[in-house]
Amino acid sequence: MRLLVIETATAACSVALVDDGVLVASLHEVVGRGHAERLLPMIAELPHGGRADRILVDCGPGSFTGVRVGLAAARALGLGWGVPVAGFSSLALIAAGAFAADASLSVAFVAITGGHGELFVQRFVANPPHPVTDLASLPPPAAARAAGADVAIGSGAAVLVAARGVGPDRDWLPNAADILHLPEALSGLAPSPIYGRAPDAKPAAA
Repeated sequence: MRLLVIETATAACSVALVDDGVLVASLHEVVGRGHAERLLPMIAELPHGGRADRILVDCGPGSFTGVRVGLAAARALGLGWGVPVAGFSSLALIAAGAFAADASLSVAFVAITGGHGELFVQRFVANPPHPVTDLASLPPPAAARAAGADVAIGSGAAVLVAARGVGPDRDWLPNAADILHLPEALSGLAPSPIYGRAPDAKPAAA
């Protein structure tokens, strides 16, 4: 079974094509806010034009626009190709990639840049990678308290470490190719956005 993976939740944009558990090809670029311009051309550059039997897409949390660009592309391709689409969390993908890169790492506090100066955070443990806390959106001081002495990983790691005044931290952006290290139990989400925080706008009181 051929799998197309789409990841657009942060400043990075990445795609990967996996065939029966083997990475066929992948592309990873730091695009800032250029996901809409780069995503489809990157998919087209993959073997077979990225055509797959199943699609996995990053549902967030992360960039509001980036997440929606990835989801829109995944849903459209899934409809056009007549294949199923499922999702995964950006934080889970970061944790899985970090654990695979460093076998000595057993616990990771993943932190990525959120909205309004906050960080999206969640603690993961290895073997197999899985979350042991709920996803939260916290100001840096609160995130630092929640992290304790854990290794901080992600685009918000440096901010978290600055808030607690001590390392270690590892700047890390999600990469679609790391799907090989993500357990199947964490890659079956509905293809819908994970916002990570309550909406800023609220309905007017009756």
